[in-house]
Amino acid sequence: MTQLDKKIAIVTGAGSGMGAATAVLFAQNGATVALLDRNKDGLEATLKKITEAGGTAQCWPIDLALTDNIPAVIESVAAEFGGIDIVVNNAGIAGFLAIDDPDYDAHWDRMISINLTAQQKIVRAALPWLRKSESPRIVNIASTEALGATPLDSAYVASKAGVAGLTRALAVDLGPEGILVNCICPGPIDTSMTSFVPADHKVIFAKRRTALKRYGGPEEVAQMTLAMSLPTQTYLTGTVVPVDGGLMARNA
Repeated sequence: MTQLDKKIAIVTGAGSGMGAATAVLFAQNGATVALLDRNKDGLEATLKKITEAGGTAQCWPIDLALTDNIPAVIESVAAEFGGIDIVVNNAGIAGFLAIDDPDYDAHWDRMISINLTAQQKIVRAALPWLRKSESPRIVNIASTEALGATPLDSAYVASKAGVAGLTRALAVDLGPEGILVNCICPGPIDTSMTSFVPADHKVIFAKRRTALKRYGGPEEVAQMTLAMSLPTQTYLTGTVVPVDGGLMARNA
């Protein structure tokens, strides 16, 4: 018996980075995984990695900016696999833009739509099946930007702070039904989202800002996501946990 034996998990953003690492780790631990992402090539790569290792997964290509499409996809997952036990809201976008930029409103709308609105839409669509699960779990991925701010990042910061608030509110609302809801705030992680940062700048930043003096890997975030999703984890809900190498612990 593996830790997620016979569990059905949805992982968004499963085509790369933390989402792919989480999907692979869940499959290794016995879960059947629904892979959601707009990146079809990335989805296929994650699916291949899972199936070649003997795991079970299936792809559902979706652009989460088109939030009206979410309920049908979630219903398709439940119909294909026979239910839903775990939702991992990992998908997200990032981008810097000054608040007085002419394109700011469009930037804001897309950031909030993908990073925040899509998360609540997925949870709401999955609720009928989560309510039938013996160990329902929701893990929302935010960012340490939910706990502090970087210049020119206001739309992203607002969206991620919203994820943290949504997590706490859902934990309160759904706790009486035994549905556990938690949030992870990754710090500096080596993914495609941070690929624009030169390697030497990453080293300088990590040594200056983190306790561990390095960037983290997607698999290190995936391990916390797994821990929050386990059936044996029964009294953790409403938490917002930084996985940041000690970034938020440092004052200087």
